[in-house]
Amino acid sequence: MNESASKTPIHFWIVAIISLLWNSAGAFDYIATQTKMESYMSQFSPQQLDYFYAFPVWMVAAWAIAIWASLLGSVALLLRKAWAVWLFAVALAGVAVSTVYNFVLSNGAEIMGQGAVLFTVLIWAVALFLYFYARAMSGKGVLRD
Repeated sequence: MNESASKTPIHFWIVAIISLLWNSAGAFDYIATQTKMESYMSQFSPQQLDYFYAFPVWMVAAWAIAIWASLLGSVALLLRKAWAVWLFAVALAGVAVSTVYNFVLSNGAEIMGQGAVLFTVLIWAVALFLYFYARAMSGKGVLRD
């Protein structure tokens, strides 16, 4: 076993794999919504569909940034690259912009219901955890340039 492999704690690999699975699900949600995948979008009410399809371009861009930066951050984590920290930071910025749109600039909470509010809290919790976890792992030398 080489020195770099022995420095990588087992929890790192668990977090990295779960992160990739979580962010892959988010990427699927984004793609299914943007392509209006019938089998996926049929779970939403007509009012909810109208809400999704009326997102302004800047909101879709913020959502895309949050999703793809998170997914790439997860890949960077698995590759043990320090730039995972910056990708998770960029993802947080995208989450912040989309949260402001969904709950301040629009009536997203009303349309999507309490479940969406709770899920947004979960998204924030995971995104913050991944950012701070990646920072900690970078500081401990687990992530490299």
